[in-house]
Amino acid sequence: MYIKSTKIKDFRNYEILDLKFNEKVNIILGNNAQGKTNLLESIYIASIGRSFRTSKEGEMIRFGQDSAKVEMVFSKYTGDTEIEIQFFSNRKKSIKMDGVNLKKISQLLDNIYIVIFSPDDLKIVKDEPEKRRKFIDRELCLIRPSYYKDLLDYKKVLNERNTYLKENYIDRSMLDIWDAQLAKYGASIISKRREFIRELSDISGEIHRSITNNSEDLRLVYRPNVEDENNLYEILRESDEQDIRMRTTTKGPHKDDMDFFIKRDGEEINARSFGSQGQQRTSALSLKLAEIRIIKDETGEDPILLLDDVMSELDLERQKYLIKTLSYNQLFISAAEMQESFIKEFPGAEVFYVSKGKVSKN
Repeated sequence: MYIKSTKIKDFRNYEILDLKFNEKVNIILGNNAQGKTNLLESIYIASIGRSFRTSKEGEMIRFGQDSAKVEMVFSKYTGDTEIEIQFFSNRKKSIKMDGVNLKKISQLLDNIYIVIFSPDDLKIVKDEPEKRRKFIDRELCLIRPSYYKDLLDYKKVLNERNTYLKENYIDRSMLDIWDAQLAKYGASIISKRREFIRELSDISGEIHRSITNNSEDLRLVYRPNVEDENNLYEILRESDEQDIRMRTTTKGPHKDDMDFFIKRDGEEINARSFGSQGQQRTSALSLKLAEIRIIKDETGEDPILLLDDVMSELDLERQKYLIKTLSYNQLFISAAEMQESFIKEFPGAEVFYVSKGKVSKN
C-alpha cells in the first residue's frame, strides 16, 4: 500500500498543491511554521476523515476561504483508489471514493491505513489519560470500523446526558434511558479496548526487548474505569446521585487509562511515575511499532507511516532501529533539517522543500 499523489486546495496555509510521491521514502524539509505538518495532516485525513491535530474542521480551511479540498490517489494490490474530502465553513464535510459520495465516515475506514508518529507520541507514557485514550481510539477506529460506530454513538449519548445533568431539574427516568444506551455502547468499547491492549502489550513487549537488547521488558495494563462491562448499566444507575451532584457523568470508558510497566534486573516500575526519559521514549516507540505490526497482521497491508519531526527526538541508535524496521512501509519523514549522510540512508528517496505553503523538489 502506498500513496501515489495528492492535490490540495485551500487547506491550512496551502492555496494549491499537486504532488506525486515516491512509493517508499518521501522526505519533507523546511523551517518551523512553513507547512510541513499541514502537508502530513492532509495525507492523514484520507485514512479516517479526521485530523490528528484538531476536531474543529474550520481550522483546516485557509484563511479567507469557505472550503478546503484534499484529493489523494493510493495504490493497493487490488488497484488504485481516489479519495476526495472537502471541508466547508457552513456545512458538513463531503467524502467521495472513486467519485461516489460516502454517506458515513465508517465507509471510508478499512481502505487506507496511515499511522502518525509525532513528538507528542513520545510523551504518551507520561501525559494525561486523555492522550492514551485518543491513541487507543484512533488505532481501533482505523482497523475496526465497528468500534468507530460504537465510539461515535457513545460520545453522542454521553454529551446529551452531560448537557441534561446541568439542568436545574433532573428526571431520573430520563437518566435511565441514557444509562441504558451508554451501557450498550460502553460495554462494547471496553471489551474491544481490553482485547486490543492485550495484543498491543504482547507485541510492544517483544519490540521493546529487541530495542533494549533484552535488558528490559515492557508490559501494558488496561485500566478501565469500570472493571466489568457487563455491569455497566447497574454501575451507571448507582452513580446517578453523584452525577447529579457533580453535573457530569463520572463512570464509563471515557475515564479509562493505560499503564506502562518496565522490568529491568528483576525489578518492575511504573514507567510514567518512575521511568527515565529514555525509558519512556523507548516505550512510546515500541508502542507505535506494535501498532504498525497489528495493522499488518489484521489487514495484510503495510501501513503508511508519517514521521512528523520525530527523528531529531530519537538518538542515533533508535533512529537506525526505526529505519531498519520500517523498510517495507511507505514513509513520509518531516524535519527542519537533515544531514546529507542520513538522507543517503534512503537511496531513491524523494526530497521536498516546504516554505510558506509552497513545495519544491530537489
